[in-house]
Amino acid sequence: MFFEILVEDLSGEKMLQALLPKILSKEDTFKIHKYKGAGHIPKGLKSGSDASKRVLLDQLPRLLSGIGKTHAGYGDTYEAVVIVIVDSDAKCPVAFKQELVAILDNCAVKPNAFFCLAVEEGEAWLLGDMNAIKRAYPSAKEEILHRYVNDSICGTWELLADALDSKGSAALKKLPYSQIGAKKCEWAEKITPFLDVTKNRSPSFNYFYTKIKDISKI
Repeated sequence: MFFEILVEDLSGEKMLQALLPKILSKEDTFKIHKYKGAGHIPKGLKSGSDASKRVLLDQLPRLLSGIGKTHAGYGDTYEAVVIVIVDSDAKCPVAFKQELVAILDNCAVKPNAFFCLAVEEGEAWLLGDMNAIKRAYPSAKEEILHRYVNDSICGTWELLADALDSKGSAALKKLPYSQIGAKKCEWAEKITPFLDVTKNRSPSFNYFYTKIKDISKI
């Protein structure tokens, strides 16, 4: 099976580069397409004209339509699937998922596609494995980590920053977003290698894990 993964940012890509080999079989292959933020689902389900901005949701109707046509050209002997991974932020996950499915249903040639939400943010998948965090950051503040409720809407990256960074999220928020993004990439690179994909406590991660295993037929 060929997995084509769409993810909203660089930290998500770095997480997936380390995660997917832990989940997929040796026969599976994958390609990750990272974007420069999630953006918004466009009105009328028509992608904006400026594809160069590489904003995931803004371009998703065009992307899924194009992937559907490409995958259809592979023929019946080459199995391919597209997985869209995006943060739910403060949105209702059920309603948000319905909006994403509506984009897929609007494609003239529908790819074999699934949507996986990180609730509230991608850092929720890291916080689903406290042992991995403590192995990557032995001095992490456990009293802060223990306050976390899995997949809660609580300011996920900020909580992780308060637990791991000596200056905390308040100092990070004063920096340009590029520096916040760099810190998120650091967390993804350091923590993900230690994640135990079979023991993660994040419900949204477990949905992703189960979906990948089911598709891969492992």
